[in-house]
Amino acid sequence: MSASRSETASAPVPDGSGAGPANTAVPEPGGDLLAALLDGMDAALCAFDADGVVTHWNREAERILGWAAEEAVGRRGFAGWAVRPADADEVQGRLMAVMDTPGRQVHEFALLRRDGGRVLVRTQSAGVRGADGTPAGVYCAFGEVHAQIDLERSIALSEALFEDVSWGVVLVDVDLRPTVVNAYAARALGTGRATLLGRPLGDLIVQGVEDLEGALQHVLSEGAPASPAEVWVTLRTAEGERRRCWRSGFLRLSSPLAEEPVPLGVGWLFQDVTDTRLAEQDADRLRFRSNQLHRASRTAAECEDPMEAATSHLDYALAGFADHALVDLAVGERLVRAAATPAGAPGPAAPVAGGGIPVRYPAGHPALQAMDRIGSVRDSAGRADESWAAERQWPPDAAHALCVVLRSRGRTLGVLTFLRGPSRPAFERPDAAYAESVAVRVAAAVDLAQALGG
Repeated sequence: MSASRSETASAPVPDGSGAGPANTAVPEPGGDLLAALLDGMDAALCAFDADGVVTHWNREAERILGWAAEEAVGRRGFAGWAVRPADADEVQGRLMAVMDTPGRQVHEFALLRRDGGRVLVRTQSAGVRGADGTPAGVYCAFGEVHAQIDLERSIALSEALFEDVSWGVVLVDVDLRPTVVNAYAARALGTGRATLLGRPLGDLIVQGVEDLEGALQHVLSEGAPASPAEVWVTLRTAEGERRRCWRSGFLRLSSPLAEEPVPLGVGWLFQDVTDTRLAEQDADRLRFRSNQLHRASRTAAECEDPMEAATSHLDYALAGFADHALVDLAVGERLVRAAATPAGAPGPAAPVAGGGIPVRYPAGHPALQAMDRIGSVRDSAGRADESWAAERQWPPDAAHALCVVLRSRGRTLGVLTFLRGPSRPAFERPDAAYAESVAVRVAAAVDLAQALGG
């Protein structure tokens, strides 16, 4: 075996019994390099020749046990200094036995520190062969068991995170491109684990990618935020676009080998909480709408004019629900505009001055369909259909419509139409249910107005 820096020291080197003349070794070519490599290792390392004499002892071994290289090199085994006498034969036998067997062996020993304390170490040892193939010695790498266990736990945790756990884990590099993706994250993003690697997040995220990349960039420059953040995104998938909410946590990853903290990227952990958030939004929306119906009923009860009561119901219903409302009453075979909100800008509903002129709805108009079906009809403009609202005799800023029939005492009185602008989503089934609740109250007020007027 090559001589290390420890072997070339001028200090006396003890023999196997702990006493004897000093040994002076002649430096071999490359000995300084070998000593530097051994001393730079993170693991403690020692080596024995075929007779069990210590030939190498690096600085990590000195740190763990407290014995300097000058005190260790030249001793025969650990007996009398680094292990209890009762354990010496067993330890020496197990270490040297590896010299005659292939591969590595792992053992745990209780060794003695220089100050007398005991430390449990885990060793990996393997035999060394000479140039002629005969056993020449043993090398042994060891570390404190608790440190080894901590390392194993860290590795096990890393591997477990990238298995099929109940949250997504994505590692992104400093260019914000994914480098590792677990199975949950791949499913959430609608792609394969390997497909996403190295691709910009914008390839899959249609909306919200700016917020996500901004959070990742902030973590790289400033560190992880104090609490998780919720990010709404719209994904591009084979089935179309999907809107999702991800509760996300971020960790800045730095190299443990660099003297200065060098960012390696960001660890992004997230859970899909879309269903929970949508359920909460639905509950909040239902609570608000119920409150609006209650307030509208109280206000309408104080109105002397039944048509004023009808428009009061519309004003409360519009809040957070629609931009415009139209009331068209049936007069014979035609519909006549009775009340409406301002066409140019949002405002309160009011009776139409000089009413009585029929509205010119073409055949198949959603309002006429609602009367024929005695139900609700939803309609929306296409993305590039600028004439959609004009053809239906609606305000020009309308992009989504919901028509519900006005019924009272078994009779169809007309149609109530709610309209939304292009910046708002289309009406959905829960919206139709709310609009029908409003229509019942408006129809009762209209019926009373007609009865009093007649």
